Amino acid sequence: MRQSRSYRLSVQNPCYNMTMESIKLKAYKHSIPSLEELLDTDTEKGLSSQEAASRLSANGFNIISTGRRFNILLLFLRQYKSPVVYLLLVAAALTAIYREWPDAVAIMIVIAINTLTGFLMEFQAERSMNALKQLTHVSVRVYRDGILQILEAENIVPGDVIYLEAGDIVPADGRIIKTAGLLVDEATLTGESVPVEKNERDITTEVLLAEQTNCLFKGTAIRRGTVTMLCTATGMRTELGNIAEMLETTIKPATPLEKKLAVFSSQLLILSLILVAFIAVAGLVNRQPLIEIIRIAIALSVAAIPEGLPVVATLALARGMIRMAKQCIIVKHLMAVETLGATTVICTDKTGTLTENDLELVQLAFPPAFTWNKEAPSSIRSDESYKRFYQVAVLCNTASVSPGKDGKLNTTGDPLEISLLKFAIQHGCDTCNGVATYAKTGEYPFSSETRIMAMQHQGGDRMLVTAKGAAEDLLQHCTHILENNEVRKLNAGDVNKWLKHTAWLAGEGLKPLAFAYNECEESRHAILDGLIFIGVGGFLDPPRMDIAASLSQCRSAGIRVVMLTGDHPATAIHIASQLGLADNTRAITGREMPPFNELDATGKKYWLQTGIFARVSPAQKLDYIKVLQEEHEVVAMTGDGVNDAPALRKADIGIAMGIRGSQVSREAADMILQDDSFNSLVKAIREGRIIFDNIRRFIIYLLSCNLSELLIVGTIALLDLPFRLLPLQILLINLVTDVLPALALGITKGDDAVMKKTPRLLSAPVISRAKWKAIVIYAVIIGTFTLLAGQVAVITSMNAGNVLFFTLIFSQLLHVLNMTDAKDTFHDNYIVNNRYVWLALVLSSSIVILVTIVPALARPFRLHLLNFEESLLVLFFSLVSLFVIRIIKKLGVERYARNSL
Repeated sequence: MRQSRSYRLSVQNPCYNMTMESIKLKAYKHSIPSLEELLDTDTEKGLSSQEAASRLSANGFNIISTGRRFNILLLFLRQYKSPVVYLLLVAAALTAIYREWPDAVAIMIVIAINTLTGFLMEFQAERSMNALKQLTHVSVRVYRDGILQILEAENIVPGDVIYLEAGDIVPADGRIIKTAGLLVDEATLTGESVPVEKNERDITTEVLLAEQTNCLFKGTAIRRGTVTMLCTATGMRTELGNIAEMLETTIKPATPLEKKLAVFSSQLLILSLILVAFIAVAGLVNRQPLIEIIRIAIALSVAAIPEGLPVVATLALARGMIRMAKQCIIVKHLMAVETLGATTVICTDKTGTLTENDLELVQLAFPPAFTWNKEAPSSIRSDESYKRFYQVAVLCNTASVSPGKDGKLNTTGDPLEISLLKFAIQHGCDTCNGVATYAKTGEYPFSSETRIMAMQHQGGDRMLVTAKGAAEDLLQHCTHILENNEVRKLNAGDVNKWLKHTAWLAGEGLKPLAFAYNECEESRHAILDGLIFIGVGGFLDPPRMDIAASLSQCRSAGIRVVMLTGDHPATAIHIASQLGLADNTRAITGREMPPFNELDATGKKYWLQTGIFARVSPAQKLDYIKVLQEEHEVVAMTGDGVNDAPALRKADIGIAMGIRGSQVSREAADMILQDDSFNSLVKAIREGRIIFDNIRRFIIYLLSCNLSELLIVGTIALLDLPFRLLPLQILLINLVTDVLPALALGITKGDDAVMKKTPRLLSAPVISRAKWKAIVIYAVIIGTFTLLAGQVAVITSMNAGNVLFFTLIFSQLLHVLNMTDAKDTFHDNYIVNNRYVWLALVLSSSIVILVTIVPALARPFRLHLLNFEESLLVLFFSLVSLFVIRIIKKLGVERYARNSL
């Protein structure tokens, strides 16, 4: 490789950045040899690994900075930007004015503890989300050391030679070296809604960005064709980087869940203000000091709003997403988790999702009756049909297979194309020499609409066209057939015969693929015209053995599963029947699906009653989603191709395949299955339901606890009872009960019952009317028995204030054990079995005991150690509160089983 001084001095030469900047802005005006010289690279072999590492050190990673950096100091200061903190500061100021210094200091300590707790939880949530982001790396094919390798896109450097095809996202700016049928969506940069054609031709005049047809830009999408590109700019030096620098920091819109949580806060604030007004009037009637009324009012306001709720919810979502990531499920957006639990219909592909996606060529058939199958390998022949088939297998192919160091084969590309290369190698075909003797001059890329792929190669003084695809589509372009080593005219009988054979292969559960070729003296623009039919192959892709159990789970969960595939209908029906996917054996084909705007009510009903769709295009998938959503179904759609992106965006949950999925589909999706497995999708729905149930569970817990405090303080003020719950004591209770137990509930693993419930409505509130009633019931029970404990303490001449405080705090702590389903036993359920719940109870109790036994801490809170009689009284009423709630839930078991709390 050449060694130009411009790049060797790049690390130390201050002019280097200027040189790279000029290349970045004017790359379209440079010829390929000129850029090759400037960038000191080889467009055939790419960079060496050593040189690439040096350039990565000089240029930095190929990433776009968002301008938002995680700042610990700002995160800490943000904890003080809260109405709750403002109220506490007012309380501290008022107590200081009245020279009640212990209360003022204690309130400031509580403020510090609350803000520190919020800081730690948000810090953990931020770390969890950053860990999640690290799991979503984008890979790209790059020539390094003369070999096509798969690398992470962030490691690309100027001078790299990159290979892209339909479905890929362009990872950096670059100049096109060579291309075939290239169509690029540049809407992200230029706003142009129609994909533009690109080529490698030189441009000598000044043109606008949208007119730089010989260049590709980071973030745009390859819609059709293949391209080899020379990278000229990475990271913030790209055109996308320029836009990123110009963008001002925008405020991220709230997710639906965040909006629903905000509604809770507003409802609670209104409730607390109403109670505060009543209590203020009662205090004035009872001639209480004004400062006491103000302090109680502020404490009530604080007690009504669970200030840690948004942070705990975020942490629960982030933790759940990390847990899903460990199971090969990448959820890209927090709001997607909420939608997952409401999914009612899963529209799934067949290949790789319901099947293994480990294709193997097991049958071949050539005219007139030559057959080969895996069970009789000796039937391989050495005639013209096999020769032409090997040419198609090797030349009409973008995959690569090479020997690995461990003796295994290193493979890159489409599984079907890999299986063709493996077959050719296993049967003595020299694939390397087969490619080397031909030079590619044209290409017709595969698309979901045409289902055909063709290549044109120069071999000596003749042009060779090789093609493969779906038999019903490829035969339309064939005019001749190769039979008994001779070429003759193709007739209608031949077409019917081979279509029937294709249907037979599909009925046997094989994926059929037809092959054709043409040889002529000169290059032709329409390379599909006048093809010669060779024969048909059958590929085995067995169903995943563990899919049946997942499908059964979906049925129990009230989720309907529909197969939408581009495969032959007979293959789809065969796989569906093996898996028990559909109740009928009828499949609707793409040819039978009119456009959405021509679909009448009868047609829509027919679609809704069908579970198998075959030979469907991406546009038809989009139409089917529209029909489902008209019926208010919540749709999860899987996809892997570039043309699946619209359907993935249209679906309520778009799910891309991590292995075979294109970058475009992964960008459009809300979720990525790293193992392409349907089982992972079902696990994701289960996790989504558990996460949402956890959020709802700790909301119910927090609200019922806070409401019980409001009822107790309000009742004491209205009835002028002879004991008090001091504002500082309320703050301490909130500190102890609102954090650790809520966090423990947020990471509950759930149980199998979660997949035996019907999906909830997406529009339904997080807390239903029935659950609000339950919250009130819980609060009334906790408040009633706490007040009874205080009254008994008065009658028996105990310290009623201490008894009241400890009964309330331990009743609330034990209340966490009530956050299970009514049908569950008390001693064996997912709450009792959650070790974090018990850890939270131990730590929270320890904090209370510590505050009580340390005089300096106990004094501001007016607390002292309980004697034996007081301890028994607190324990009794705390346990009574727990068991009464459990009994009420059991008495209403049928109702609560449908609407568990």
